[in-house]
Order: sequence, then structure tokens, then C-alpha cells
Amino acid sequence: MTLPTAVSPSAQPSGPPPPGDEAWWKSAVVYQIYPRSFADSDGDGVGDLRGILGRLDHLHDLGVDVLWLSPVYPSPQDDNGYDVADYQDIEPVFGTLADFDELLAAVHTRGMKLVMDLVVNHTSDEHPWFAASRGDGPGGPKRDWYVWRPARDGMEPGTPGAEPNNWGSAFSGPAWTWDEASGAYYLHLFSPKQPDLNWENPEVRQAVYAMMRWWLDRGVDGFRMDVINLISKEPGLPDGPVTGGAPYAGGLAACMGGPRLEEYLQEMHREVFADRPQRTLTVGEMPGVTVDQARRHTDPARRQLDMVFQFEHMGLDQDGDKYTPKPLRLTDLKASLGRWQSGLDEVGWNSLYWCNHDQPRIVSRFGDATDERSRVRSATMLATVLHLHHGTPYVYQGEELGMTNAPFTRIEDYRDVEARNHYAHAVAAGADPADVLAGLAAMSRDHARTPMQWTAGPNAGFTTGEPWIAVNPDHVRVNAEAAVADQTSVYHHYRRLIALRHDEPAVARGRFEMLLPDDERVYAFLRHDEAAGVELLVLGNFTGSAAEVPVPAGWAGAELLLGNVPDPAPAGTTVTLAPWEARVHRRTVST
Repeated sequence: MTLPTAVSPSAQPSGPPPPGDEAWWKSAVVYQIYPRSFADSDGDGVGDLRGILGRLDHLHDLGVDVLWLSPVYPSPQDDNGYDVADYQDIEPVFGTLADFDELLAAVHTRGMKLVMDLVVNHTSDEHPWFAASRGDGPGGPKRDWYVWRPARDGMEPGTPGAEPNNWGSAFSGPAWTWDEASGAYYLHLFSPKQPDLNWENPEVRQAVYAMMRWWLDRGVDGFRMDVINLISKEPGLPDGPVTGGAPYAGGLAACMGGPRLEEYLQEMHREVFADRPQRTLTVGEMPGVTVDQARRHTDPARRQLDMVFQFEHMGLDQDGDKYTPKPLRLTDLKASLGRWQSGLDEVGWNSLYWCNHDQPRIVSRFGDATDERSRVRSATMLATVLHLHHGTPYVYQGEELGMTNAPFTRIEDYRDVEARNHYAHAVAAGADPADVLAGLAAMSRDHARTPMQWTAGPNAGFTTGEPWIAVNPDHVRVNAEAAVADQTSVYHHYRRLIALRHDEPAVARGRFEMLLPDDERVYAFLRHDEAAGVELLVLGNFTGSAAEVPVPAGWAGAELLLGNVPDPAPAGTTVTLAPWEARVHRRTVST
């Protein structure tokens, strides 16, 4: 029995388009590294830059074109590095600037690019800018670099309800903290240790742009911009609506896509990117962004961003809040992704992802990790469906191995500030601790942050020390060493998908057409490359049972370009897909 493949399993995937191509990233695949959990070189239990350097060949052999590093800047690590204390240095636990330069050179030597995480909606409260702002007092030179406000009129500062408005933090509790020494509240849409910068102040913007130019001059190839659509706040910071008995209004919702956001992004483009000789990659993480907004942000004529991360499809299995999961309806997923495909067609550009450092493992979420065959089949099916959409795919570390959610059972197992805060607030409000833990077991960000599983040995080959968070015990069978040796593994399916994107232009440029929008079992669509006279038919069975579906006219007997099932059933007027089966057919058409 043989698996249909796009290339010989032993062949080196072909490279991306040359750097001079204005839109080189349209045929590229991005791989996200969460440095804390990727590879530890010195045995302290925390991943580091030299650990990444030692594993670059794994990524090169996989065929990815771009590496995105989650934050490696100096940080107190309240939010695992997304609380930056110095934008122009490296956190000592990760290494040094010299280590970074060596890693960057090694990435470029292998023909890959490196994108940094840009976290500029907020800093750490230990950043020198905030220390100066806190110490300056009203009217001081850096006071206005952050968002300071007095208590509500007639209210005792520091008491519940005295906050300047009713916004809540994304990490539970109010979005304001009273600072006794300063005699004022400061805004933090996330942790109290992550005060928001005041982008209304042009000095703040120029300091950020100077920092970005410093990294680009050092050789990095672009930025993934954390919650970048929160930087423009509504003038006056008005109260927001409170729904569902919540104690606070949604602070993030109140700040999404503020009135000066496009102005700031266009200014950033002029100040940082416009005169660069080499084309960089800019992707903005934008919670709550709409299709129309994303189309504007990614329209090349508007000179803002290359693509955005949107979250719509990641909320479809949540019942009112993140930690109350419900079964995914496939028709909802099709409607959501299909709307984004058509909405950005011919003008903007989609980013494609299932996993990242903020999401649980997709094979445990939308697939089936209950047994080994289902894990491999569902992981490869999900990858196929995602990568064949129109846009740039992102692979999160371990996704190419089919890594699963961790079997955490106690709150002590979790490390994430969001998870711990949610548990504390929910239990204090009267929730059953078992119910809260069940929500965390399904949706916690910590599932993405367990150590990368390199081997079946101690600590999965991640570290010789005590890992900062527990290793998933399934590493004895789910690991890179075993996957590389098995040509039918999730890893080799990802290699074939990435090679297909490089070698078949229809994957990157073909027009998208949804099929079977009302089918709750099978995700089906076409890709049309009119210029080359090529069409692709993509089918993915999202269930653990066989599914018979009609085949569009003219596709009977079409070439099977890629699949995940040995000896797949031939396609006639219908095709019977095995549980979790995926396939990509190809045909030529007259132009």
C-alpha cells in the first residue's frame, strides 16, 4: 500500500520564490516558534536561542520559509514574554544578542527568513519608559507615554467602582490599577504588569518606529504585530456595555479598530517599511477584526499590512466564553472561512492557521486524538484543508507532529496567567472548580506551550533539566524522531503540503470556490488557476465515519495529487471518504 504524494518523500522541498518577488510570502509557509518551549540548550528547563539554532535543520527539512519567534526580549515573564521590559535586547534566559545574530545568520544561510514578534500595545511595568512615566507625575516628560486617569468623581480611589471606566481586562478583573505613588489609575487591557502605551503621543510612536528600524537594520525580515488593532483608543475612554451579568464591559471590544488605527498603520509603513530595499512581511494580530476592515488593512494600495490574524473561526466552538466549549458545527466553519476567502479575494490576503501559542492543539479540538490512527488521520486532514485555502499558512511548533492537548487535571499544572486568573475569579464567584478545570482542559493556552517533543526519551529530548511546564506523556509515541523515520507520519504529510505550495502555483494563486456548504461531514472546495488552466478539488472528512459525497462534473478519474489514506477509493460521480480522509485532486482545463 502506498500513500499518494505530491513529491517523493525523500526529496528536498523546493524553495520559495526569490526575495525580489514583491509578494514572495504568498507562496511561503510560516513556522511559529515559542522559544520558551522549543529546545533547551543549557539544561535550565527553559528553551533558548541556541536550542533553536541546534534544531534549524528540522525546520529546513520540513520546508518552511519563514520563522516567527514569539518574544525573546528582556521580560519579567508575567505573560511569558508578552510583557516587554526592553525592546532592544535579549532576555538572558534565552541568550544574548550575539546568540540572536548567530541564529539569524544561520536562518538566512538556509534560505529562510525570520520575523520578530512586535508587542507595542503595551509594555511591562518594569520597562524604563513606565518607570519614568510613573515617577514623572502629571506634566512630566514621559507621563503621557501611558494612559493615566483619576478616579471617578466622588469615588474613593482604589475602591471597587472607582476606576475611570468600566472596562475589564482580558485576563480577568478591571482594566485599571490604582497606583498609590502616582495618585492615578493606569490602563492595562491585559495583566496589571502590562500597562498600555498611549499611541496618541507622537513621541511614543516615533520611539516604536525607531526600535523597529533597529531590528530591521540588524537583518530581521518583518514583524508579527501583537493585538495591533487595540492601539487606538476611543477618545474619552467611555464606558462600554455590560452583558450576561459580567462585572465589567469588554475592554478589548471597546478598543478594537479605534478611530486612528489606519492612520497609525500607514504612518508606521511610511516611517519603517516604505524605503526598505528588501520586501518585509507584516502581519497584524487583530482580535474582533471584520472582513471589511481586514480588506482595507491588507489592500496593498493602502500601505498598512500584508495580512492579519483574525479569530472568528477560533470562537465557533465556544459557548459564550472561551472556557465553555461546545461541539463545532462544520457548516459554521465553512461559512466563516468561506466569508474570509471571498471577502479578501483579489484585494487583501488571508493568514491561515489552526494553532498558535494562544490556542489549544487542533487535533484535540477539531480532530480526534483518542487513538493513534485517528490522531494521524485527523491531523493530516486538518492540515490539508487549511493549507489548500487561499492565503499564507502558519504552522505552530509541534503541529507538524500532531501534538495533542496535555492531560492536566489540577490548577497547579497550569502556568498561564490567563488560565490561573480565570480559575481564581470563577471559583471565587461560586463556580464549581471541576467545571472550571474542564474548561481549562479543553481551551487553555498552556496546551500549546508544553515542550516540543523531539524524542521518546526523558523530557521528550527538550531539556536535560526540569522543564518549566510538564512534558506531555504521549511524547513516547508522538515525537519528531519517530515521525521523521515514518514516511506515513504527520510530519511527512506536512512536508508534502509545503512542497505542493511551492511547486503548484494554483495553491497560492488559485481562486477559491466553496462546495457543499450545507454538508456537516465533508469540507469541499475548488481552487481555480485560470492563468495556468489548472483546477484543484479538495475534500476533507471531518468525522470518524465514512462519508459518501458527490463529485463535481468532470472530476471523475482526476489525478490524485495528495492524500492521507492508503489505496483511496476512486472518484466517480461520488466518492466515499474514509474516516478523517483528505485528498487533493488536480485537473487541467481549457483556458
